[in-house]
Amino acid sequence: MTSAAERPVLFLDVDGPLIPFGTSYGPRQATVSGSSASLDQGNPLLDRLAPGIGPRLLALGRRLVWATTWMEDANEAVAPRLGLPKLPVVEWPDACADDSPRGLHWKTRHLVEWADRRPFIWIDDEISAMDRLWVAAQHPGQSLLHRVDRTKGLTDADFSTLTDWLRAAARR
Repeated sequence: MTSAAERPVLFLDVDGPLIPFGTSYGPRQATVSGSSASLDQGNPLLDRLAPGIGPRLLALGRRLVWATTWMEDANEAVAPRLGLPKLPVVEWPDACADDSPRGLHWKTRHLVEWADRRPFIWIDDEISAMDRLWVAAQHPGQSLLHRVDRTKGLTDADFSTLTDWLRAAARR
């Protein structure tokens, strides 16, 4: 196993993958010391977090990195509720240059730079075909840009896709 600094990176967005926006989601309850306690502490969206996802993400064995506009707030509000440690955060530029190809997500270039030639997975609900094409042309390492259905968040099927890709990538 390689060190944490050398392990492939898993970039993780919050809104959509971890906080789904489907209409079937109501407040979730967490059991704490045998009693029910709301996960909400000021932000009603946090009720939509699925506590079991944190251990599943950690079990993938990748270096988890927040790739979200939540920035450091993800470590304060989201990570503890999911059982995740404090994670590195991709710092976004104040203003994005408008010289990107049409349809390229504003995060894409920054994530490729942050990965610094290492293999990476990017989990987001806004990934497009243009992002996949651009990464394939600009990133020399292996990559998986995995689009999550924002109405469902990360599902068992998503974890199967991630696991299958990781197994295949390890054989390359």
